[in-house]
Amino acid sequence: MEIYQRRIKLPAFARGCHLITSTILNQLPELRALDAGTLHCFLLHTSASLSINENADPDVREDLEMALNTIAPENLDYTHTIEGVDDMPAHVKSTLVGCSLLIPIMKGSLVLGTWQGIYLCEHRDQATERSIMLTAMGIRHGE
Repeated sequence: MEIYQRRIKLPAFARGCHLITSTILNQLPELRALDAGTLHCFLLHTSASLSINENADPDVREDLEMALNTIAPENLDYTHTIEGVDDMPAHVKSTLVGCSLLIPIMKGSLVLGTWQGIYLCEHRDQATERSIMLTAMGIRHGE
């Protein structure tokens, strides 16, 4: 059993949903050595989230952002407002979407459906860089 772990940093993204599948794969090349296993992605933030969703049509990203803004609008009577009007809705969205993913690995590749990709969902207007802890565990080729 091999374990590869790396904390990666993503640049600040605009508010919305951003495909990061290739970034994750480029930042953890050791994953290609695994014949079978899992990749755990854990976002170290409370105002963004991780999701697996449609990766082909960019309209999906816009619609996800619109739907999340409808579910957690900025104009509710939030108590936690010291960090701006977008902060508490960002926490709600992060809670709903989640901060971690577990993805199977087979023959050195992530097992994602034909139209699936990994998203960073940025919920803040003035975002900062984001950190993700990646942990790949599995059996190496030939073991």
